[in-house]
Amino acid sequence: MEYIYAALLLDAAGKEISEKSLADVVKAAGLTPDEAMAKTVASSLKEVNIKDVIKNAQNVQVAAPTAPAAGAAPAAKKQEAAEEKVSEEQAAGGLASLFG
Repeated sequence: MEYIYAALLLDAAGKEISEKSLADVVKAAGLTPDEAMAKTVASSLKEVNIKDVIKNAQNVQVAAPTAPAAGAAPAAKKQEAAEEKVSEEQAAGGLASLFG
């Protein structure tokens, strides 16, 4: 998680997210950088606009499970709408999966 935090910090500061910059931030936090992890995170975020991913993640709403009842048709429409919103989150790609 420290590499994700480092990437968010670098993005907020308007800095390039590279292997070296991630390792530098992790090292500045008092941790021992892992070159493989820094490389993986940097390459995963290469074509990702972090601000857009965060914005889309904040807009995603997950529908609560509904029990089948007399009004099942409206509940099905709500479920479909929720599934469409989840698809938008999945389209955000690799970064969203890094957040858990």
